[in-house]
Amino acid sequence: MNAPRTLLAATDFSDSARHAAERAAGLAHETGASLTLMHVQAAAPLQALRQWLGQGHAAEAHLQAEVEQQLQALATSLQATHKVPVRTVSSSGPVLDELLREAAEQQASLLVLGVRGIGFVRRLALGSTSERLLRRTQLPLLVVRQTPHQAYRRALVAVDFSAWSGKSLALVHEVAPHAHIVLTSVYQVPFEEKLRFAGVDLATVDHYRELARAEALQRVHELARSADLKPGHWEPCVVEGEAWQRLIELEQARDCDLVVLGKHGQSVTEDLLLGSVTQRVLAEGDADVLVSTARS
Repeated sequence: MNAPRTLLAATDFSDSARHAAERAAGLAHETGASLTLMHVQAAAPLQALRQWLGQGHAAEAHLQAEVEQQLQALATSLQATHKVPVRTVSSSGPVLDELLREAAEQQASLLVLGVRGIGFVRRLALGSTSERLLRRTQLPLLVVRQTPHQAYRRALVAVDFSAWSGKSLALVHEVAPHAHIVLTSVYQVPFEEKLRFAGVDLATVDHYRELARAEALQRVHELARSADLKPGHWEPCVVEGEAWQRLIELEQARDCDLVVLGKHGQSVTEDLLLGSVTQRVLAEGDADVLVSTARS
């Protein structure tokens, strides 16, 4: 499995963004990838400053110099701690466009950002910008929630057997090459409420439930075989319920420090994991979240 060639870590200099940069630097050291650290000054505040003080005011140059100093200080710290070279990029403009432009120029294979920034990173992770980012790019996204102390140990990989599931497994090997994998499928009895409303007896519904569970477990093992997962390096986990809720419960119960989700669900238009599931896991979980954006 090839390691990511270039990691692009976005920072707004918040504590959360620093954690993301630390994780990216650690991953670069672990996998041999190169690392670019990028800060984007959002266009709106700059435009407001120019309206207040005029174009080319000394305050704007001072602000830019301060940003460059902060960016270089962070890069120097990462280089010293993780023994990896760090390239820095500073730009201004529409944040999403600037990140995607730089990712394209660098042929980045992973974008790393924090979950609770004080500026654009917060909007990327928890607002509509993240969905627009994921819809516009095939670049995987690693959202860092935790202070990184070591390489990822246990990765909960959520699969729904869509075309994105295989790619999620391939991606976790790149981002967490030494992690134990908890290969997870969350299932529900199709039309359970309607069946009960229609008077279908409980025994029949429970029979359907067992069939659904058995099918999911079989497909989990088939997926593991197709991905050549080695015995002892992974475990199956098949549970019933609401996907986002069970994933958060399992993340904590299985002591996972990384959750891996696919961009889409069973169909391209469904956006199962890109929508409410991803947002709820980001908002309420504790582990870092890796979103795979490409189909197998």
